[in-house]
Amino acid sequence: MRAMVVRRYGAPEVFEAREVPDPAVKPGETLIRVRAIGVNFADLLQRMGLYPGTPRAPFVPGMEVAGLIERPAEGSGFHAGDRVVAFTSFDAYAERVSTLASRVYAIPDAMPFEDAAAIPVNYLTAYHAMFQMGNLQPGDRILVHGAAGGVGIAAIQLARSRGLVLFGTAGPSKQETLRRMGVDHPIDYEKEDFVEVVRRIAPRGIEMVMDPIGGKSFSKSYRCLGPTGRLVIYGFSAAAGPDGKRSLWRGAKAYAQTRRYHPLELMRRNVSVIGIHLGRMEERAEMLRGELEDLFRMYATGQIKPVIGKTFPLAEAAAAHAYIHARKNIGKVVLTVA
Repeated sequence: MRAMVVRRYGAPEVFEAREVPDPAVKPGETLIRVRAIGVNFADLLQRMGLYPGTPRAPFVPGMEVAGLIERPAEGSGFHAGDRVVAFTSFDAYAERVSTLASRVYAIPDAMPFEDAAAIPVNYLTAYHAMFQMGNLQPGDRILVHGAAGGVGIAAIQLARSRGLVLFGTAGPSKQETLRRMGVDHPIDYEKEDFVEVVRRIAPRGIEMVMDPIGGKSFSKSYRCLGPTGRLVIYGFSAAAGPDGKRSLWRGAKAYAQTRRYHPLELMRRNVSVIGIHLGRMEERAEMLRGELEDLFRMYATGQIKPVIGKTFPLAEAAAAHAYIHARKNIGKVVLTVA
């Protein structure tokens, strides 16, 4: 089968198209013929060798696919030809993947594979953070960083479905997009200090900030919280350079700038810091399944709809990564497999 292999850690140019053996299907795993692959910022960190648990190069990156079952796991209830989405720890940038049956989910018949591949990581991250871990209620206020990206747009759509008040950061070229999507308070991070904007509108602070940036951003996001506020950490893009190159220096600097949260201070302020990593949820597989099924129901009723910013053929994985590094994407970037 064809796969896009990271031959060494580095910039997008390290990708190489190769013929590799089909996946070895272990007991309890399901083999899937891939039709679409969701590209996430975590994939970029995998390529640079900055993502926790990344294998030594050469390896195949990627963590979510949509496609057709070729060989179902025994007792899984799936059949050959079923349309599904699935999580993989790595190995998604390929024509076939094998993954545990517990990480495979049926998709509605009318859902395009591109939409299906855009939902699991982005929408589950937002849903799990906002409503499972964060217990947000109508009228609560949320600040979403990177609001024009995949998780950002998912959070916006989910917030609108629950009657939340939205703050969102993005670059100057994406401000109109945020307004059009219904963000109450768009913030241009190049011209405005988001802490000042939030505190001007909500002097006592807000209920949640979703921050995938890290470094100094975590400290500033923390300052936006009011009593019962939640800071959700689900990424660390500050460790990655805009050129897409691996930089241990940049990563070390970003980690050094990250705030340490003292337990007594958290108690005094009545705030919490929540980490989200869907890849470490094996013991809560049924919880995630229920959340994803709810998201599919919301899709069917038109409450959510992935915004596909751009699609690339699998062979152009390097171009897809460069596109994200350049911050050109509004919404999800998807790779397609013929």
